[in-house]
Amino acid sequence: MVGLNSTTVFDAYWRFAAERLAMYTRRLSDPEGPWTDDPILQRFRFTNTYRACDRVTQYLLKEVQYRDDRSQAGDEVFFRTLLFKIFNKVETWELLERRLGSLAWSSIDLNEVDKILSDAVCKGLRIYSGAYIMPPPNFGKVRKHSNHLMLLSRMMDDDVPKLLTECCSLREAYQLMLDYPGLGPFLAFQYAIDLNYSTLLDFEERDFVVAGPGALDGISKCFEGPIRMTAEEVIHQVAESQDGHFARLDLEFNGLLGRRLMPIDCQNLFCEISKYSRAAFPDVAGSSGRTRIKQGFTQVRAPLPEPFFPPKWNLTAPISTGDHQLSMARGQQRLF
Repeated sequence: MVGLNSTTVFDAYWRFAAERLAMYTRRLSDPEGPWTDDPILQRFRFTNTYRACDRVTQYLLKEVQYRDDRSQAGDEVFFRTLLFKIFNKVETWELLERRLGSLAWSSIDLNEVDKILSDAVCKGLRIYSGAYIMPPPNFGKVRKHSNHLMLLSRMMDDDVPKLLTECCSLREAYQLMLDYPGLGPFLAFQYAIDLNYSTLLDFEERDFVVAGPGALDGISKCFEGPIRMTAEEVIHQVAESQDGHFARLDLEFNGLLGRRLMPIDCQNLFCEISKYSRAAFPDVAGSSGRTRIKQGFTQVRAPLPEPFFPPKWNLTAPISTGDHQLSMARGQQRLF
């Protein structure tokens, strides 16, 4: 890596990427498992190598954005995507659909949405995912979700869907989202990526990335000494050099049906190796100083739904893992 002094954790970064993708493909062909011999991956929960493979993102793609009966009008795609992503919780979306039917901007009453969610909170239900920290924008409402619904209403009134289609790059779309209260750099970027999965936007993902707090910690563990470049520059360099590192470590990695790791995926992998290294490399403190992995993993022996990816990616071949590939991949007992 040009201008960077890598550590042992950086090699584990690539092994993690290869093994976590292999786990995903193994589970698709073998719901019973086990899907890995690595004790840390068996014990703790980690996101997929590719963000688009994660359960909640798969639901966003299949049920919220691209389901056949969903309108692909720009304002409707934007509304559904943001309403889902604000809470980032499948159960919240399904609660609203059970009560209100198909959710559409043309017919929605956000006051009714507010009432349903307030009732759920009063019953002790969690309506937000724990994946992201969701600071509420200040629109004068008492409840967090009420302020978020006001934010969504403001964005619709400002015709943000149309303004997004007038952007020339993912960076411009991100900057537009960042202008709204409650959306810091990390969330604005995540939302821009989610919208870029949809029919609303079609920008090149290779061109832009924003590093979140977890990625910053992962970068600090993967490289030692002064880093004289931004975290985003590090992520871009890692994405561009991925083939060489998989070859250097003799790792079989064919990507997601041939799709290479994008900067958003490399950003997420830095976050995940930050967590993984707390168990694998406890002496590597990183920038955050965190030492525990909070989320444990419980294996559920059930088939994964058939994967779905944005049609514009043209990933049409089936994902499967042959017996020979499986046995080769499982020969690695640990990632370090």
